[in-house]
Order: sequence, then structure tokens, then C-alpha cells
Amino acid sequence: MKHHVLRYFNLIIGAIIAAFALEEFLVPAKILDGGIVGISIIISNLTPISLSILTICLNLPFVLAGAKQLERFFWLRTLVAMGVFSIFLEIFHHWHNATYDELLATVFGGLILGLGVGLIIRNGGCLDGTETVAIMVSRKTRLSVGQIVLCCNIVIFLSAGILFGLDRALYSLLTYIITSKVVDYINTGLDQGKAVMIITDEGKQIADDIYQTLGRTVTFMKGNGLISGEKTILYCVITRMELTTLRKIIEKDDYSAFMTITDVSEIIGHHIKSTDKPLEEING
Repeated sequence: MKHHVLRYFNLIIGAIIAAFALEEFLVPAKILDGGIVGISIIISNLTPISLSILTICLNLPFVLAGAKQLERFFWLRTLVAMGVFSIFLEIFHHWHNATYDELLATVFGGLILGLGVGLIIRNGGCLDGTETVAIMVSRKTRLSVGQIVLCCNIVIFLSAGILFGLDRALYSLLTYIITSKVVDYINTGLDQGKAVMIITDEGKQIADDIYQTLGRTVTFMKGNGLISGEKTILYCVITRMELTTLRKIIEKDDYSAFMTITDVSEIIGHHIKSTDKPLEEING
């Protein structure tokens, strides 16, 4: 229950942050977001209909269309995020704009929007109907979700260029790039896996030190150096935040070790991190 409450709390915070970015930075400068939200911004600039009403009305059919094909809690969390997002769009609409500088609006609007959208995606929700459609289409075609969303956004940004000028389209594209990078960082960057390979003569000592300090187990492999002869190779997956500590472990006792570090895009399966059990019990 605590986990679910925290997830919905983060969804709500993310929706509020995203609404703030749009109404205080992007919308006043006629800079578009992608997807249905971008279409809503275009229509709200051409008609007297408020952005908050357009966002929920245009997104709702896409979410309902995907309700039967998508995981139940996914579309429920999406409805919550979209509802809060629309409410706070109306609230922030009456606030004083954060900036009138177009470049500042592009950069900081993209950063703040990415933070909000990233929180929503990280907690299993979605803020735009095009993403739910893209998920369904990708299941029946060879296109990825990212490719489908990108194609939709290209059409939207071209429309912005025709209606509001080429500079609006370019600012919108820059905002989209910034937002995407922030979303990626929030969802993978902080916990991004790092694969570490350590070649050493003191494998057991280093493995024990890693386990006692970081709680990570390692995989032992055997290797032979052309000149140095037989070596122990340790393989371990850690997070970006643990990398500095691992460097200190290798350096502090002046181990004779050679270490390489590579990025890991995804970790599937049981990833042990615990110092509760003694090493003798883990090793059997």
C-alpha cells in the first residue's frame, strides 16, 4: 500500500510540474510540446477554448481506446496524471508568466517539463494519448514506440512552423530534445547500470571488499594474460552512484588490478544487493 501511495503521489507531483512548465514558460511564448498536448496548444492559440479543456478532451479518447489492450493500472495511472495535469493547467494559466525571454522559456521550460514527464513515466503513467496509441501500434508493426511518437511530433512541429513561423517550430524542436534528454536521465540515468570488469591477481580479496562495501556480488572468471599469465576476472554490475566507491576500493589497498567500465542499457532478472547474509552463506 505504501508503494502504491508513493507512486500516485509522484504521478501527481509530476503532472503539476509539467503543467507549470507549459503555462509559465512554453505556452506564453507559443512554443509547443509534442503529441496531443502540442495539438491542444495549437488549437487553444487559434480558438477561445482553454488549454486545460482541450488537453483532457483530446487525450481521453486515446486513453479509453487503449484501455482494453493496455495493462489495467497503466491506463488508470494515466487518467490520474492527465486529470491533475488539466486541473493545474487552468490554475497556472492565471499566474504571472515566469519569463518573456524565448530562449529562457525554451531551455527552462524543456528542463522542467522533462522533470515532470519523467516522474510520470518512471511511476508507470503517461501524459499524452499519442504514447498509448504508439504502444498499441508498435505491438502490431516493426516500428518502435519512439519512432511512432517522433513521426507524430515532426508533423506537429511542421504545423507550428506554418502557423506561427519557422522560429516557433525550431524552438519547439529544441524544447522537445531537451525534454527527451531529461526524461531519459530521470528514468535511466540516476540508476543506470555500469558493467565493471576487473582483471587481477587478488580476486577473492577484491570481491570480499566489494560485497562488504557495496553489497554487490561478483562473477568469477578465469583468464590468461599474454605476459602476466593466469588472472582472475571479476564481473559486477553497479549503478552510476556506486562507481566512485568502487574506484576507491580498487585504489585504497593498492590492488594489482586492471578495471574497465561500460554502460548497461537494461538489467533483467535478480540483481543481488545485500550485506545481511555472510559471504560463507552465499557461497554455500
